[in-house]
Amino acid sequence: MSSFTNRTALLNGIAASSGIAMAKAYRLVEPDLSFEKKMIEDIEKEIQRFQSAIRNAKKELEQIRDGAKNELGDDKAAIFEAHLLILSDPDLLDQIGDNIKTTKINAESALHSIAGRFITLFEQMDNEYMKERAADIRDVRKRVLSHLLGVKNVNPSMIMEEVIIVAEDLTPSDTAQLNRTFVKGFTTDIGGRTSHSAIVARSMEIPAVVGTKTATEEISNGDFVIVDGLKGEVFINPSQEIVTQYKKNQADFETQKEAWIKLVNEKTVTTDGHYVELAANIGTPKDLDRAIRNGSEAIGLYRTEFLYMDKEQLPSEEEQYQAYKEVLEGKNGKTVVVRTLDIGGDKELPYLNLPKEMNPFLGFRAIRLCLEEQGMYRTQLRALLRASTAGNLKIMFPMIATLDEFRQAKAVLEEEKKKLVSEGISVSDSIEVGIMVEIPSTAILADQFAKEVDFFSIGTNDLIQYTMAADRMNERVSYLYQPYNPAILRLIKMVIDAAHRERKWVGMCGEMAGDETAIPLLLGLGLDELSMSATSILKARSQILRLSKKEMEGLVEKALQMSTTSDVMAAVAEVTNK
Repeated sequence: MSSFTNRTALLNGIAASSGIAMAKAYRLVEPDLSFEKKMIEDIEKEIQRFQSAIRNAKKELEQIRDGAKNELGDDKAAIFEAHLLILSDPDLLDQIGDNIKTTKINAESALHSIAGRFITLFEQMDNEYMKERAADIRDVRKRVLSHLLGVKNVNPSMIMEEVIIVAEDLTPSDTAQLNRTFVKGFTTDIGGRTSHSAIVARSMEIPAVVGTKTATEEISNGDFVIVDGLKGEVFINPSQEIVTQYKKNQADFETQKEAWIKLVNEKTVTTDGHYVELAANIGTPKDLDRAIRNGSEAIGLYRTEFLYMDKEQLPSEEEQYQAYKEVLEGKNGKTVVVRTLDIGGDKELPYLNLPKEMNPFLGFRAIRLCLEEQGMYRTQLRALLRASTAGNLKIMFPMIATLDEFRQAKAVLEEEKKKLVSEGISVSDSIEVGIMVEIPSTAILADQFAKEVDFFSIGTNDLIQYTMAADRMNERVSYLYQPYNPAILRLIKMVIDAAHRERKWVGMCGEMAGDETAIPLLLGLGLDELSMSATSILKARSQILRLSKKEMEGLVEKALQMSTTSDVMAAVAEVTNK
């Protein structure tokens, strides 16, 4: 424990992903690369300083490239090969050197100016490949600048020792790059339990505490940190006594997980004989094994956007086909619900060059984007339809606000199906087509939608924020993110009742589905399927096995007439703690 200092601090945040992790802190914070333009006297010395920064950047990139090849494969390493080529480009380097000589400005200014000209030149080209080179030059400029300024660069995918990540926030692509072998947990300044980084953390079984407000201010590189993803606490340089206690807590949690693992092959049946399907939410084919190990009976949400992220261009039809086929085959005929591309909000694709929006969560995203950018959308639908013969595929459209949107999306699907059949390509005849219910207008009009869709899946992460007019990423209004609010429960009941009248099934794929307080209410409301992070399934099964559906129906009758979230929570506690 020699790395401990005399200072010990405790940060409180939101428990975003269960488990306890202990390791050194690794600050994933964008470095300050600001500099002043200066006139220099010793030109030769400045040229040598620039050349030294180039050599150091090359060495760093070669190490990263080799690590990427070993850990992540040749495709990831190719990015760094491209960056190394830029660092060896005589046209770029000579122009920077000449700029230092002729204008007598410091290397930072010359680098920024000349590289900026190249970036602008490439960005203005019509060729997509050449446009992408602009991003590569921008990354290389940042790397060389960091060496000139003596500032350390960060790269989450290249971490090769056990660490706790500390960041202001993590983008979904950052989180998806984390190597589970070395990243033991993470903590962030901002975010909530339903932020996408938290969702991915749960799917990867990485303990996480988010929304601490000050983690990046309080924690330094190398500090020893404990992340308690059960209570939402972060200890910085804790005492030996606290470390000992948390090692015991960690062991107790592992013992609890061992008890849950005995339920892997059990059916999820209440004490009075009612069956509920427990499914997993996944982001990539790699998540399938974890879903199966945790006893999932289906895939209730396959988030296809992760096929598009952390890339420099759109995935091909063949690449998508293989990813969908792998999951369908892996579930051996059990249900796989695939959500079509849901980009927007906090999930961006830089290569699409979409305009910045004042409120991206309410903007041009998900099905709205797909219906306008139909080339991209049709490629995905073709890949899905081709893969449909490999298993039990159900297709789900996100962010549907009107019946017209659903009809348009389904019409495009039917057009692509006809094209494939005319090309002699087999397509399943039993694909169910449903929608995410995440917009209040859709929930209110559920009786009309239920006549046309094959199923509903309630996306509570967005449904709650839109109903309560509270950004789920904003800690200052996080108190309004209320899954148990009677208004939310009434909307959910409206959707379930409308579907059941038309003999359609209803699932839930929002984070509420795996919530210990919500599960008794959802059971009483009559939900047919609960889809959640794989790591929540066995805990949920253990809970449902101890509940009576009839009793939970009585609980729901009372809850629907209550006025506040706290009243509902108290009623749940009274019934479940008997």
